[in-house]
Amino acid sequence: MERVGLYTVVRELGAGGMGTVYLARSRGGRLLAVKVARPELAADPAFRARFRVEVEAARRVGGFHTAQVVDADPDAEPPWLATAYVPGPTLAHLIAEEGPMAEGGLRQLGAALAEALEAVHGCGLVHRDLKPGNIIMAPDGPRVLDFGVARAVESTRLTMTGHAFGTPGYLAPEQAEGREVTGAADVFALGAVLVAAAGGSAFGEGTPMMLMYRSVHVEPDLSRVPAGMSGIVRACLEKDPALRPTTEQLLDALTGGLDTPHPPTLVVPSPTLVAPPTGDGPEQVRELSSGDAGFFHAEDDERAVIINAHGVEIRLVRQNGISIDFPWDEIASIGHTLEDATLQCTLFIACDDVPYDCTLTAPDDVTYDRWARYLPYVLDYYCE
Repeated sequence: MERVGLYTVVRELGAGGMGTVYLARSRGGRLLAVKVARPELAADPAFRARFRVEVEAARRVGGFHTAQVVDADPDAEPPWLATAYVPGPTLAHLIAEEGPMAEGGLRQLGAALAEALEAVHGCGLVHRDLKPGNIIMAPDGPRVLDFGVARAVESTRLTMTGHAFGTPGYLAPEQAEGREVTGAADVFALGAVLVAAAGGSAFGEGTPMMLMYRSVHVEPDLSRVPAGMSGIVRACLEKDPALRPTTEQLLDALTGGLDTPHPPTLVVPSPTLVAPPTGDGPEQVRELSSGDAGFFHAEDDERAVIINAHGVEIRLVRQNGISIDFPWDEIASIGHTLEDATLQCTLFIACDDVPYDCTLTAPDDVTYDRWARYLPYVLDYYCE
């Protein structure tokens, strides 16, 4: 192929399931990346509709976190999309060439991707295919590319129930099962990307069906993730999308000021508990690290408690997600009790004589043990 539209092809950059990407040059000499759809796919009206969505999605997100759209022709034979050329290797290539990232690099990568997803979700979109091959490590920071399977949150016209789009190994459980997908699926993928950047694989190797099964039923392998990041990554990879952090909460956990003073905590002694067994034989307790201390999330059918660098959020699950935020500078102290599968948090507010209580009931012993182990650690981290 010598030309696409008005652009002269220089060379092929790569090819995927939806088409081929070429490095091209404009008549004025500027370099562009031109994505040309596969001809057999272009004959499918549903694919052409998805291609139009890709163009619109990329335009709505803009060029700060992705590649700026320069030109497009969704009605051409075959359709194509031209964006500004972003120099730099993909994250997949960088990992293969330079090896795993250290904790500092992982935190910077996670924060940059969380910020990019925040921009995507702010446009009412879900990317649905975040993976190392779709992330360009540009000189000014990571760029998220390929909105080929992005979908407008408010529209379901282009997705058939029971069909999963995306890449196995990074697909959230709700994607693998063909259920409704929200921005929480991108957070799940971000967690899997961070595992890959650390040199691991959240759900191992195997066929697409095996990987999708594991994402739904098997806990992720975080053995290669630095201890200081394991709590954040584990939260991203929760099976239940409601339990995953938002992009804003992720940014707080990854970049929150560690030296910010917080009020003292009033802690009611809790029973001595151990973590659930990690395998056959005697129970083993993993030593907690600073990465586990930055974020806590507990939820039952009625309420949720979220603790991060911003403060404490109490959310009423069944009342349209109504939430009450308490910044740290407004909290005088926090009390908590853990007993009989129940967690009770009491917030004492500096300017209010009435304490705020929130009581949650754990659905099982494993969840309760996790609450009992992590909550005191997180409170000590923020409130000492």
